[in-house]
Amino acid sequence: MSVPAQRSAEPVPADERGTLSIARSVVRAIAERAADDVNGTAEVERRIAGLGFGRHGASVTVSGSGGDVVLAVDVALRYPAPVRTVVDDVRARVTADVERMTSYHVRGLDITVSALRGESGARVQ
Repeated sequence: MSVPAQRSAEPVPADERGTLSIARSVVRAIAERAADDVNGTAEVERRIAGLGFGRHGASVTVSGSGGDVVLAVDVALRYPAPVRTVVDDVRARVTADVERMTSYHVRGLDITVSALRGESGARVQ
């Protein structure tokens, strides 16, 4: 029978406790959610070969090395929307959320507006 190791009364110094690694896929998910939460962004229908596969919001690609990340955000906006204002809001929100929730510094953030989506409603003729 083994005896459990005794815990010391002294806390282990922070630099000796281990490390925390945050996967790039987590950074991507945080950035996508942050972009989708900005007022003025829109979801678009995902289509492959003309078939609908549901809706999606922003998509993000993460690159970089060490503690720096470079993000490429592809987002659709509602029409009419003040494009420059919404893009500035997306940039600020994504940068703030990624840096607040992870240990990474956002070194670069490119935003592509891939679609302008008008209000969809039933048309009466």
